[in-house]
This record gives sequence, C-alpha cells and structure tokens, in this order.
Amino acid sequence: MADKENCTLHLTPFAASERDAAFSSDAHPHPAKKMRFELVDLPLLSNADPILIPNPPTPPLHRPNLQRRSREGQKQNSVLAPAVASDSSELGSGSDAPYASDIYSYLRSKEVVAKNRPVANYMATVQKDIDANMRAVLVDWLVEVAEEYKLLPDTVYLSVSYIDRFLSFNAVNRQNLQLLGVTSMLIASKYEEVDQPTVNDFCYITDNTYTKEQVLKMERDMLNFFKFELGNPTIGTFLWIFSKAGQEDEKYPPLKLQFLSCYIAELSLLDYGCLRFLPSLVASSVVFVSRYTIDAKRHPWSKKLIECTGYNGVDLKDCIHALLDLQLKNKAPNLAAIRDKYNQHRFKCVSSLVPSADVPAIYFEEPKE
Repeated sequence: MADKENCTLHLTPFAASERDAAFSSDAHPHPAKKMRFELVDLPLLSNADPILIPNPPTPPLHRPNLQRRSREGQKQNSVLAPAVASDSSELGSGSDAPYASDIYSYLRSKEVVAKNRPVANYMATVQKDIDANMRAVLVDWLVEVAEEYKLLPDTVYLSVSYIDRFLSFNAVNRQNLQLLGVTSMLIASKYEEVDQPTVNDFCYITDNTYTKEQVLKMERDMLNFFKFELGNPTIGTFLWIFSKAGQEDEKYPPLKLQFLSCYIAELSLLDYGCLRFLPSLVASSVVFVSRYTIDAKRHPWSKKLIECTGYNGVDLKDCIHALLDLQLKNKAPNLAAIRDKYNQHRFKCVSSLVPSADVPAIYFEEPKE
C-alpha cells in the first residue's frame, strides 16, 4: 500500500513460483490463487511529471488483425512468445510475400487516420480528475495482469490504445480509471485472444472493486463510442516487422534483440508523452535503441532499416531520447512490473542492460553502409 497526498494504491504482489503453479494445468481457465488489486485512488508520482503537448500532430491507432495466435500455442512456447512474430506478421517471408508492400502501405495509411488516434494532450484538455502519472500506474498494472492471464503482447498494446482513445473524448474520474483499464483489456482480449478471460475474471482481479454489471456497462459505452471499430495498427504491429528487419545483418543476438525490443516497446506505453508519435515511429525507435543498447560502438541504424521503416535516424531523435529516459529510469522509476517481467532469465534479463544516455550525433545521420 502506498499513501501519498491522500491518494492510496493497493497492490498485492504475486510470486513467480505461485504464478507458474497457478498456470500449470489447462483444466482451470484462471489461477486458483490470483493476484487481486484495488486501485481505488491512484497516486501522484512526484518523479514522473506529465508531458503536455499543446499542439499535437495526429496520434496512435487501430490495427487490422493480421494474425490470431492462440494462447495455447503461446503456452507451449512461453519463452519466445512475447517476442517472436507469427508467420503472418513477418511480412514478405511466406505466402504473403506478393502482398507485403500493399499490407505495409495499408497499415501506414491507417495509423494516420485522425479518428482512430488518441489526442496527444487530452490530459490537459479533457481530463479533470486524473493525470499522466495515474495513467502510467494503470498501464504498468495491466502488463502484470496480462502476465497472470498469459495474454498476448498485442492484447496489451490494443488495451492501452483503447484507453487513450476513450480518454481523449470522455472525462473519467479516478475511481473508474481501473474499470476503464480492465474493460479495455476485456475488449482487446475478445479481439486478439482465442481463450480470453471472462468478465468475472476481470472483476476478481480488481478485488471485486467493480461488479459484472459495471464492467458490462463500461464495455457497452466503449463499443458505442468506438462504433465497434476495434482494429488499428499499434506499436506491436510494426515492431514484429521492424525487429525482423533489424536482424538481417546478423550482427546482433536474435533473441536478445527481440526481448529487448519488446521490453522497450512496453516501457513506451508508460509515457503519455509518446502519444505524439506514430506507432510506426515508436517501433522504429525501439529497434534503434535496442541495437544501440546491445552494441553502442556500431551504428544502430542501417540502410536496410531506413528502407523498411521509411525513417531516417534524425526522424527518430526525439522518440529515441524519450525511450532512453524510460530505460534509464529518468521517467517512471517507481513502476516496476515491466522491468521485473523482463529481468527474468527467460527474457535474458534484458531490463538490466544499461545504455549510454549520450547517443553520438553521427548515429542520427544516414549510415554509410
């Protein structure tokens, strides 16, 4: 329990050993012992000031579901699942090769559609009772919930996208922010998962702070607001494509690069300021920072990546610095769920890697090779 400025946060830790035991049998759709959280009043974290963007360019977006991967398949390969894309997402590598450029062009066109993107400064213009710090606490907790229920990374990205899109036009008080979070994950689970948690599971995970009826009402309100348009490109959509391109030169350990990319991408979800960047730009910056973290002496960007992503190093500069601030704990240092997740051996402890904060200026220039 944390108490700061009359705001409380109730969290019950869930040990890794308990988590593994809870999910050892497929006979139970949810763990016998589950973590339950009550985020009644979210705290103001003094060391994570909100970033307000007065005149935002158009924000993130909706993604067509190019793949539906089963949770059963993920459980069988739990070490690789968060980082390795399915065949359908590795554009140009299989039966989709003739359509790869068309699919990618479609995704890029969808991510710039204004109606599908959150407003980058909605905390200043719409919200009165919540702030960017409370949003970050919620996102960090949702990542932990996704771990408990073995949900796909795409479900997390889509959940956060729903939260930001809804908050861009609907004022929500802090008592209902967690309700919005679990409902967003419920909707995203129905969209992405084959075996999704039930409404009762999401009520239970909040320590029954909300009733089934409240969750269903919020679901109706959100679906009507979205006009049932639930698919949009997220950071994860582009990350699977770009991280594969980032391995083409075989100069970086594939698994380490993939896990590190997933880690930094999930960290980016904590930063409200990253809403001003397109998902494809954030995903490109994630690959840049991942390669830079692994080998700071080699130019992290290549002509292959420029061709694949459409971004030069200078285009990524602001986002790269934002990601490094998160990685170096200059932002959201007290939020530990994502960092703890990727500090496990199954993810090669990539969250313990510490890059240099001073990226050489030459790395933002076009590479010679």
